[in-house]
Amino acid sequence: MQIEKVWAREVLDSRGNPTVEAEITVGGQKISAIAPSGASTGSWEAHELRDGGNRYGGKGVLKAVENVRGPIAKRITGMDPTDQEGIDRAMIELDGT
Repeated sequence: MQIEKVWAREVLDSRGNPTVEAEITVGGQKISAIAPSGASTGSWEAHELRDGGNRYGGKGVLKAVENVRGPIAKRITGMDPTDQEGIDRAMIELDGT
């Protein structure tokens, strides 16, 4: 079992704020998840990447969507989707933190 495709799009969360919906394809099946922005974030949580500018009062996430579609997709396509530690490690290496 391996990740065959990775895709992302900008969607609105329950508070109407833009957030990222990520989708992977495994065994021909699409699996998606949405990570709403937190009202409060801890020091160990991922930092938000917002676009700035006029869209959604600067809160757009198209830069983050492009990161998922580009370098993240390239890195995790072919990985075992159940290898959470490996995927986390790949994401941290890409982020540089």
